[in-house]
Amino acid sequence: MSEAVEYDVVVLGGGPAGENVVDRARAAGLSTALVESELVGGECSYWACVPSKALLRPVLARADARRVPGLAGAVEGPLDTAAVLAHRDYWASDWKDQGQIDWVDSTGAHVYRGHGRLYGVRKVAVTSPEGEHHVLSARHAVVIATGTRAVVPDLPGIADARPWTSREATSAQEAPGRLLIVGGSVVAAEMATAWQGLGSQVTVLVRGSRLLPRMEPFAGELVADALREAGAVIRTDVAVEAVVRDGSTGPVTVVLEGGETLEGDELLMATGRSPRTEDIGLDTVGLAPGEWIGVDDSCRVPGHDWLYAVGDVNHRALLTHQGKYQARIAGAVIAARAAGEAELDTAPWGAHVATADERALPQVVFTDPEAAAVGLSLAEAERAGHRVRAVDYDLAKVSGAGLYADGYRGRARMVVDLDREVLLGATFVGPGAAELLHAATIAVAAEVPIDRLWHAVPAFPTISEIWLRLLEAYRQP
Repeated sequence: MSEAVEYDVVVLGGGPAGENVVDRARAAGLSTALVESELVGGECSYWACVPSKALLRPVLARADARRVPGLAGAVEGPLDTAAVLAHRDYWASDWKDQGQIDWVDSTGAHVYRGHGRLYGVRKVAVTSPEGEHHVLSARHAVVIATGTRAVVPDLPGIADARPWTSREATSAQEAPGRLLIVGGSVVAAEMATAWQGLGSQVTVLVRGSRLLPRMEPFAGELVADALREAGAVIRTDVAVEAVVRDGSTGPVTVVLEGGETLEGDELLMATGRSPRTEDIGLDTVGLAPGEWIGVDDSCRVPGHDWLYAVGDVNHRALLTHQGKYQARIAGAVIAARAAGEAELDTAPWGAHVATADERALPQVVFTDPEAAAVGLSLAEAERAGHRVRAVDYDLAKVSGAGLYADGYRGRARMVVDLDREVLLGATFVGPGAAELLHAATIAVAAEVPIDRLWHAVPAFPTISEIWLRLLEAYRQP
């Protein structure tokens, strides 16, 4: 190995979380190196959040337009799939990362392309694609932000079947005639919405009893109903036992428990994520390769005061925006410690703890209808021992929803802590519901008392008037 190059901070992984650590470290005047083995910008920019939403936006816009009198007839034809895919390619930067490299360069950080591995305490070894070797030494911190990869279960025939993962599903260059999707997750629901809208015949096979099992039950039910109305087939309580691909380009067949078979042109396995930690040198510092990296609320690895893990890899919240939030927290911690600050602000909601990961975690599922939630569901709140009340309201009864779309269907729920009279969580399902979420996130994170929410007056006629209706329902005995 070459002689070590020293930086204040070394970041292993150049996705959104890693980039945000770079931003915070450089803002604090700390010299910083970023190591990335694929594309700077990470999974979200090229194979997840961004391309998937580029695929979904035309599908959702057409669905909304079809519910508007005077406009519905103008959007009855099929989408221009080629144009949608070209727009997706643009938003994925044609899978080139020069723009992201330029941004990192503008901060003054140094990018190392190649595979990075911990090389003992405060050191990272990098092997470039050309076979060059570098050792980077960190004065203050090494931050692991290597993210996750899709899990493909070890079923008979799965390797030869060459299934899609989320990467292929968001980067495909044509719509398959028949798409089989295994899973009930966000990826399954969103990709079913996208590809059914782009002309595929979609069949979703869910091992559990419903889609979106981590959200309130009505969220998965409403999304499944809409997918069926769009022409998709949703089957629950089914298990896949084997997969067979007919030749190199032929159809793929899944064998269900009990022997039933289903045939498609492509198969998407939306069956979870695993940490990308199997070959990053965790063993050199006493940690287990291939495992999630446990951290405290400041995103520091216990027993290693120089080592941090942010984003999906720490398994706190597998969401891009939450990884970026953790990165900002970790960056603030690293900067404070580098400046010699004696005490950190680690009280709940303090500057140096990622409290929102547990108490105000927001998520949007960009299906038709959209499903948006923050904080605790009713079941989660009850399991945590809170004395709570769930307040539900039919979103279609709000004037703004009726004006938004004919036949609007949706539902809202807020979960109230009865002892403190603050919100612990909220869920909205319906067209356009994603834009309701941030108000709820503020209410949950700020622990705004119910009595004060009465003074946050929603404009008429907007869908946000749901807040008034929920509060009125809460007042009823």
